[in-house]
Amino acid sequence: MGEEEKLNMEGKASPVVTQTPQGRDPLKGGLKVDYEAVIGLEVHVQLKTNSKIFCPCSTEFGAPPNTHTCPVCQGMPGVLPVLNRKVVEYAIKAALALNCRINPISVFARKNYFYPDLPKGYQISQYELPLAEHGYLEIETSQGKRRIGITRIHMEEDAGKNVHGELGDPHSYVDLNRTGVPLIEIVSEPDIRTPEEARLYLQKLRTIMRYLGISDADMEKGEMRCDANISIRPKGEKRLGVKTELKNMNSFRHVQRALEYEIKRQHRILEEGGEIIQETLLWNPQLGVTETMRSKEEAHDYRYFPDPDLVPLKVSEAWLNEVRSTLPELPDEKKVRFMKSYSLSAYDAEVLISSREMADFYEEAVKAHPSNPKAIANWVMVELMGRLHAENKNIQNSPVSPQQVAQLVALIDRGTISGKMAKEVFAKTYQTGKDPQRIVEEEGLVQLSDESELEVIVERVLDEHPDEVKKYLAGKTKIVGFFVGQIMKATKGKANPQVVNKLLIRKLQERG
Repeated sequence: MGEEEKLNMEGKASPVVTQTPQGRDPLKGGLKVDYEAVIGLEVHVQLKTNSKIFCPCSTEFGAPPNTHTCPVCQGMPGVLPVLNRKVVEYAIKAALALNCRINPISVFARKNYFYPDLPKGYQISQYELPLAEHGYLEIETSQGKRRIGITRIHMEEDAGKNVHGELGDPHSYVDLNRTGVPLIEIVSEPDIRTPEEARLYLQKLRTIMRYLGISDADMEKGEMRCDANISIRPKGEKRLGVKTELKNMNSFRHVQRALEYEIKRQHRILEEGGEIIQETLLWNPQLGVTETMRSKEEAHDYRYFPDPDLVPLKVSEAWLNEVRSTLPELPDEKKVRFMKSYSLSAYDAEVLISSREMADFYEEAVKAHPSNPKAIANWVMVELMGRLHAENKNIQNSPVSPQQVAQLVALIDRGTISGKMAKEVFAKTYQTGKDPQRIVEEEGLVQLSDESELEVIVERVLDEHPDEVKKYLAGKTKIVGFFVGQIMKATKGKANPQVVNKLLIRKLQERG
């Protein structure tokens, strides 16, 4: 990113002004040009620690209002914050997973502003010396792989929650349970160019956080919150346009829709000769529009200064290596291994590693029946996940175990049941929890593969349909499907299709 772009992202005037051949500044509007979006995301991730960042109060979600508070998170005079070591370790894990440089010394700062849900009148965050900087995250788009830079990752405390007008009550309330809950803020470079890329970036970020075990990153619960900075500029232009900020979107779909709308809105303003106003906007999902929240503050508005109650944080090389040794296999590494070890396509591997739980489920199934990892992948992705999604369940709530999926595939591979029968068996396993082998035995669903037994049935079917035999011998070979259907009907679907086809062709040729 050029120096003029960095300055512009901070809201300052760019030192370089490029004029069009007509003498018009392309960022001032009134020109019919092809614009591109420039998007940067600020993502807050709530860390899954048992206690808050600077006090021992519980972080448990859903407790009665103001029951998880103490003088520290209430901002009482004279109290002192004490940093939670687990918060630092979780933040380091995130930084390592996102390829960041960990700063050996970082400093907590006071970010001064007043809201009713911020009892101290300031938020403890990090500013000039954050925990980590200069990382990246790679996403797979329809146009190929894209690398999105990570500017910084820093730790901070959450604010409380304002409650307005619930159930017709005209009063407003403040719940301080969330005050002091630990957050990391992950700030991207302005490298994102489309709303789709923004969505993919967020989904990948959530997957990584869950793999690390440091956050559930559930956007609907506020465990992952996204602010987006967006501007547009003519393609080929190096400077950035005036940006707007979209605040507190709580789903991937909302982020994508809000950015799509804002791109169109800014484009329309510039096409009509207007100017973009730097402001903070909210997304209204009901109306499908962005709405003004306030004029945008700058860093100097918060009057940052080092917090005198907290000493600088030192991360030694030994501590860093200790945390690094606890990192799990991350999604990109697991995808490569799945493709190599199990001969899966890039698409299949991507689906299976989309959550750590699904990847673990798949590997447990393969361990139980290692000879056919591709078939197991298909049953997990199609039959199992299809049913789970229909019931709004995830893989952790699956009524079918990895071993049962493996057993089902093994029954097919041994020729005990056909693929069609397997779907029936799977449905019963899903509904009852019984093992596939037990269902096959109890219901007599064993596939009929004995050639001598099937040969009698094939001969009978051909004898009963002489006209169709003549048609086949006359060159209408597609009529084989009719004979197969009759044989499957006669065996109540138990005949082995491969054996049936082989016998049919032989018997028909003998009659020619």
